Amino acid sequence: MKQIATPFKQTYFHGTKADLKIGDLIKVGYNSNFGQRKNAKYIFLTATLDAAIWGAELAYGKERERIYLVEPTGEIEDDPDLTDQKFPGNPSKSYRSTQPFRVVGEVTIWQGHEPEKVKAMKEGIKKLNEQGINSLNE
Repeated sequence: MKQIATPFKQTYFHGTKADLKIGDLIKVGYNSNFGQRKNAKYIFLTATLDAAIWGAELAYGKERERIYLVEPTGEIEDDPDLTDQKFPGNPSKSYRSTQPFRVVGEVTIWQGHEPEKVKAMKEGIKKLNEQGINSLNE
């Protein structure tokens, strides 16, 4: 039986360049969009559109940026790259999980960040990688 979005259930966002369809599951085990592009141990979602936009803009690849509405199928936890010492209280409402997320919709109208902000963010990530400072999620 096909699952559909549940009214009043928390829906989250997932920014990516992957071409997905409603009902698809986003799972661990694929190359990460960030860091050293290793086999991902976690998948990520957020409760804010802005964080999802960053996810789509910073994702690896040349495909079109996309923002999906997703529902977790299991437990989620704070993303340590964006919480704790860096941003106490998880203001970006960013989470990770080892359990799949079900795609329940797509945000088709959204505005990205200014190109110079995206470029600066990518350059900052590149510098961290060159310094050997990698994601806590790898």
